[in-house]
Amino acid sequence: MEVKDNQSNHLSINDIQGIKTGHYTDLDAITGCTAIICEAGAIGGVDVRGGAPGSRETDLLDPTASVPFIHGVVLSGGSAFGLQSADGAMQYLENRDVGHKAGNSKIPIIASSILFDLNIGLDKSPVAESGYKACVSANNKKLQEGTIGAGTGATVAKLMGMERSIKGGIGSYGITLGDGSMVSAIVATNAIGGIFDYKTGSLIAGPLDQNGSNMLNPLQCILDTNWAPPNKAQANTTIGVVATDVTLTKSQAQKLSAAAHDGLALSVRPSHTSHDGDTFFCLSTGTSEISPDMDRLIAAASVCVAESVLRSVKLATSIGGINSINDLSKIN
Repeated sequence: MEVKDNQSNHLSINDIQGIKTGHYTDLDAITGCTAIICEAGAIGGVDVRGGAPGSRETDLLDPTASVPFIHGVVLSGGSAFGLQSADGAMQYLENRDVGHKAGNSKIPIIASSILFDLNIGLDKSPVAESGYKACVSANNKKLQEGTIGAGTGATVAKLMGMERSIKGGIGSYGITLGDGSMVSAIVATNAIGGIFDYKTGSLIAGPLDQNGSNMLNPLQCILDTNWAPPNKAQANTTIGVVATDVTLTKSQAQKLSAAAHDGLALSVRPSHTSHDGDTFFCLSTGTSEISPDMDRLIAAASVCVAESVLRSVKLATSIGGINSINDLSKIN
């Protein structure tokens, strides 16, 4: 297994043949969306967890549903308002004559999920035009990460309140297995929980103490006998996509979506809370002739998500009064 893990030369979701990715970013409103497009179609799956999800076309991805392919996923900020960005992606693909054949029509199938970032910036959400622009910018070149696209307004470590949170973002990471198959992930990390390095167990981003000078362990905070939640609940949700170039069935794609949440739990603690709507999609492009080894793909998916989460926070930049971990290290 080849793992590319340096910051300048690593695999991303754009290295999966048949996938291209584009961002729309509004730095004034501090929100955005990210389009992961498969114009040739991909077998899709989804796994939704947490207590506050917002999503579109998830029922269509059920293995019992009749439509075999989808043509992309849009990850968006803006809470439920942001789901309209998927309309723009549909328009973009319709203009390119891409879609599922239905009678005399071709209908692009775009799944979508949103995160809550209305507590930062101008309380504005991406719209259909935002999704269209994300698709126009989509390519299969080096992917931009950090405070961009769906990660623009993302924040983490909100267990003690928004004012003590740390900047999240979007990150991507991929693995090439020894048989030639590839797995990759892209994640917009916007969690109530803190971020941990799954390899060492060390805390990367935790809620700040009252002086704003040190990070606290979020698990110790919530399990303390004197725990009292902040007066104002913080809305969250981490969303993402795992992708592979091997051909999966819809049931296998659903299984790989579930494995993505294992990676989330490795890096985000606590995860899947009642205030998170954590959702992961799977895209199987079938551009490789390698037969799927599901156990290896499952293991790879969890690692790719865990690494993507770490990258999303490490590469994030400060915005809207929320400091990144890089700027915090300079302050302290």
